[in-house]
Amino acid sequence: MLSVSEGLVRNLARASVLGGALAPALIYALVGFSGLQQLVTDDARVQARRAGSAVAANPEVWRYATDRLVDQIEEVRHVATHTHLIDTDGKLLAQVGEECTGICVDSGAPLMDFGKIVGEVRVSADLVPVLARSAGIGAMGLAIGFLLIRLLDRHVLLPLERIRVTNVELAFYDPLTRLPNRRLLMDRLGHALVGSRRSRVFGALMMLDLDNFKALNDTQGHDAGDQLLIEVAKRISASVRQEDTVSRMGGDEFVVMLEGMGTVEATAAKQVEAIAEKIHRALNQPYAISAKEKSHHSTPSIGVTIFQGQDISIDVLLKQADVALYQAKGAGRNTIRFFNPQMQAAIDSRSTMEAALRNGLKQGEMQLYYQPQTGRDGELTGAEALLRWIPDGKTPVSPAEFIPLAEDTGLIVPIGLWVMQTACAQLSAWAKDPRTNQLQIAINVSARQFRQPDFVQQVYATLRDTAANPASLKLELTESVVLENVEKVIQRMQQIRELGVTFSLDDFGTGFSSLSYLKRLPLDQVKIDKSFVDEVTSDRNDAAIVRAIIAMSQALGMQVIAEGVETEAQLDFLKNCGCANFQGYHFGRPTPIKEWERFL
Repeated sequence: MLSVSEGLVRNLARASVLGGALAPALIYALVGFSGLQQLVTDDARVQARRAGSAVAANPEVWRYATDRLVDQIEEVRHVATHTHLIDTDGKLLAQVGEECTGICVDSGAPLMDFGKIVGEVRVSADLVPVLARSAGIGAMGLAIGFLLIRLLDRHVLLPLERIRVTNVELAFYDPLTRLPNRRLLMDRLGHALVGSRRSRVFGALMMLDLDNFKALNDTQGHDAGDQLLIEVAKRISASVRQEDTVSRMGGDEFVVMLEGMGTVEATAAKQVEAIAEKIHRALNQPYAISAKEKSHHSTPSIGVTIFQGQDISIDVLLKQADVALYQAKGAGRNTIRFFNPQMQAAIDSRSTMEAALRNGLKQGEMQLYYQPQTGRDGELTGAEALLRWIPDGKTPVSPAEFIPLAEDTGLIVPIGLWVMQTACAQLSAWAKDPRTNQLQIAINVSARQFRQPDFVQQVYATLRDTAANPASLKLELTESVVLENVEKVIQRMQQIRELGVTFSLDDFGTGFSSLSYLKRLPLDQVKIDKSFVDEVTSDRNDAAIVRAIIAMSQALGMQVIAEGVETEAQLDFLKNCGCANFQGYHFGRPTPIKEWERFL
């Protein structure tokens, strides 16, 4: 839509072109018409007065007088005028014009005495040729003006308008979904907050993203991902009112701004929840994102916050919606969560912990505790290195608290590298002691760390710098790592195995393992998750699962290790099922390396 100033400029441009084309024609018409009027006036009045009564009965005098009259008339003669000599009775005696090139004397004209008035001079003008010429030039001017306007529109104004529209779209709209982008959303949200303060009417901000969207991009390509985003944008827009704003913030993140939810909080919350549920149902329907996959399923996580006239900044409002979205993901994804003050307290605490974690990594507050792993006869085979955070002078922080935070913030990458370097340094030290030179150390590798482009180079450099035996290093991967972009994972695992490093699949059975993938992965060991071992002697289902895992692993030529072994009964059951490696409190708790001597 053109603004007032843009429309004015455009109309002025057209007017100037049209005026430039018509000006010569208009000037010609005005000047020509005015000149004719003056000519008629001059001929009719001046020349008639000059001629006076110069016509007499004597033919010689007549010829002389009329010749003199003709000479005077010729001086001011115009092609479009006719000069006539009329007698006192109104009869034409002579004329000068287009029909007569000289004096034409009517043979029946009466001859009168010398000195008497015999007639008068009359001058008439034919305005038609001049007006026709003026009209022609005017029409030509109009035609040229309109032609120039069309050319101006097509080759100047229209391209400029297209450029302007394109620039507006690039500045305020997402090029993929055609939805308002972050910049336009911020502007509308600012107006909405001002309006809410004035009217005391509730509004809401809804933030959502697609669960496991990255997996679609990695497995089917960005074209499929883009098609899904386009369909999601259409479904969200169809689920809200025309006056609501649906925007794409980037990636798979969308924001919906609702206004006019009423002045009663309970009613507003109910309306917002109904809209969120409508969007949730729409986005849970199958998608036809490609010719190969016409029934793709995708789920959203939605966070919602409500506002009404409070003095709150746009950034804080977005942060509240993001906190609610984070809670929705934490609740298992594919769900809706509303922001509340408790959520804010949790996010503030999380921010404080993140800052402390960064500082703790720099200040050397991280430590590795080692939990022993044993064989069937109780012999020590190695240890799992477990990360601990012990702030200086403070209570140790549980891994259940800071590990997820490290994953979300990306701190897990430098922390994981520190763990690998520290464990390999310990392997190098153990290699000098006959009691420990055959022991392995297993370390956990996060999905984010494993996907780093230079992860293989990091493993190689760490082994080289610490002089650790690669065969003594075991990397534990979870199913979330190995089942995403399987071909690339297998390639990377094979590169690391060529260095001599072994692999163990951690927490087996808790995810969605595929046997077709499992048999292709270059794994050396499968670890039975503690959740199955806990009830293995009392729960028939857990016992059956453990037996199946052991039998399957043995059939695939893999070792099996059970974690979480705490009782003799559990150990006996596992041994009877064929399990040969164990880890748990029954053999020892995670211990700092300086206290590990007792295990030796």
